[in-house]
Formats: sequence, structure tokens, C-alpha cells
Amino acid sequence: MHLDIVDYPGEWLLDLGLLDLSYEQWSAAAIVRAKGRPKGDAFLAQLAGVDPEADLDETQARALADSFTAHLNASREAGYSDCTPGRFLLPGDLAGSPVLTFAPLPAIKGEKHTLGREFARRFESYKRHVVKPFFRDHFAKIDRQVVLVDVLGAIHAGPRAVEDLRVAMAAILGAFRPGCNAFLTRLFQGRHVEKILFSATKADHLHHAQHAQLTAITEALLRDAKDRADFAGATTAAMSIAALRATVEDTVAHGDGLLDVVRGRLLGTGKQAAFYPGKLPSDPAHLLGPARAGAEAWLDADYSVMDFAPARLDLRPGDGPPHIRLDKAAQFLIGDRL
Repeated sequence: MHLDIVDYPGEWLLDLGLLDLSYEQWSAAAIVRAKGRPKGDAFLAQLAGVDPEADLDETQARALADSFTAHLNASREAGYSDCTPGRFLLPGDLAGSPVLTFAPLPAIKGEKHTLGREFARRFESYKRHVVKPFFRDHFAKIDRQVVLVDVLGAIHAGPRAVEDLRVAMAAILGAFRPGCNAFLTRLFQGRHVEKILFSATKADHLHHAQHAQLTAITEALLRDAKDRADFAGATTAAMSIAALRATVEDTVAHGDGLLDVVRGRLLGTGKQAAFYPGKLPSDPAHLLGPARAGAEAWLDADYSVMDFAPARLDLRPGDGPPHIRLDKAAQFLIGDRL
């Protein structure tokens, strides 16, 4: 067996969903998402003074694109998942290119050379020259897919971030559905993604006593998409993993009882710290219910996260670094080939 591992940003994977959308459809959804998100109100305030039917002004176009990009970056930092287009966050050699100089606008009706029509043209150009070539050249060769999901980060960010993650994961799974997009249907002719593993990362930030709850929450986030779609026989699974374990587990006295914590070296300061992120519910509905209802905050719990630095390793030749379930992930993905 010859194994190729292709590592690419999850933001680019979300771009698959753009292939089914017109500029008007994407704009309407992006404007709704911006309300209440970090720097979203600032972008919407700037948008309120823009006439989509006015003649194209590149200075104005650049200002709108920069404001929208700032909003996307701030939203991602705050724990939101659906922050498309992905290349606005990671432009690479496309930075400053006209293909990334657009933003969502309200309904447009104007003729050629207006701001609205030019933004619509650039959106279609982004799909044609950025999204399609990437997936044609790389994605079509992939038959096993790993999607890393920061579930803990979304829970820490609050109900709106959890609901956004659920919608984003449904969009990712929907992209594998046969017939959902003519381009993707042609792309997967003759082969398809056989296994998709959704991995809840940072399992080392939780005591192992809570890993089952983290996995159950991840599975619940996937359930709607799995129930709605036929994935052409693809096997999907959810798992809590840490590719490089940065903590050790401990139990400390707290109040009248004991508390299961993890200990590690904090990223940045280097200080050792014990950490308890909060108790995850055994029933995922306790999180997904408020998230779907649009709650602003968790009513009966407080969740937090910390950034731990990798532990200093002193490995013997042949030893691998400490991990959590990386072996089980490999077994799911390629065990049938060995």
C-alpha cells in the first residue's frame, strides 16, 4: 500500500458548500451570520452606506473586502466555524488579488460595471479559479477523510458557536452526497470517499472520565446530516483524540469532594497548571438544545479552555510521542488495508 497524507486547512473544506450557491444566496446567508458576531456589526454598518447599483470603485471594493475579512478572522478567533470563503482567512499567494476583493451585498439588479455585478462576477471567479481547481487536483485523489473539529473551543465560545459548528459539519458531510453538485458528481465518478472520521481534538484537555461525553457531543453534531443524506456507502465515525498529548491526569481535593483535572505547562508562560474545564453533560441535548434555540450563553454551566504547550519529551529510539487514540484513528481509516 502506498499512503499519501494531504494536509489542508478546514476552512478550504467549507468552500465546497459555495459551489452550490449563487452570489445572491451566499450574500444573504453571510449578512445574516454577521449579525452579532465579532466585528460583524462594524461590517454591516459600513455596508449600510454602500449602493450596490453604483459604479465600481476599487477603493470602496477594497475597503469592504478588508472589513469583511477582519470580521471573518475575528469570528474564527471567537470560536465560530462557518467563516467562508476560506481563502479570505488563509490567502497564501492570492493575498491582494481581485479574486479575493469582494464581500456580500444586499440584492443586486444593476447592469455591468456596477459594484454589485462586479462582486458577483468575482464570487463566481473565486469558485471557478480557486475552489474547483483545488478540489479537482487534490480532493479527487482522497478516499479517506479526517476532519479535525475543535468541539471544546466551540462549547467554550457559547451556544451560537456550537450551532454554527453543527451547521458547518452538516455542510461538510453534505458535500460528499452524490448529485448535490454537478462538479462534485463528476469529480467523484469512479471513486468516492469511503471513510470520514470527525475527530474532536484536544482530548488531552479533559480527564479521560469525560472523553465519552465529548465523543457523544461530536456524534450528536453529526446526526442531522447523517440522517438526511446518503453518503454513497461512506462510513462515518466520531472520536476524541489528541495527536500529541500535552497533559497528564490528576485528582485533586475540591470542596467536599475530589475533582478530576489535567496538568500541563501553559503555552506562553511555561508555568505548570492544573485545569478543570467544567463538567460536560452526559446528554448532548443539554448543549444542542440551547444552541438551536439561539441562546446567548449557557444557563447552568461554565466551560473554559486553556492552551497547553507540548510536554518536554525524552524518548528512546523507536518510541513515539504520547497521544490519545491516534492508533484507533489509524485503525478506522486504514486498518482494512493492512
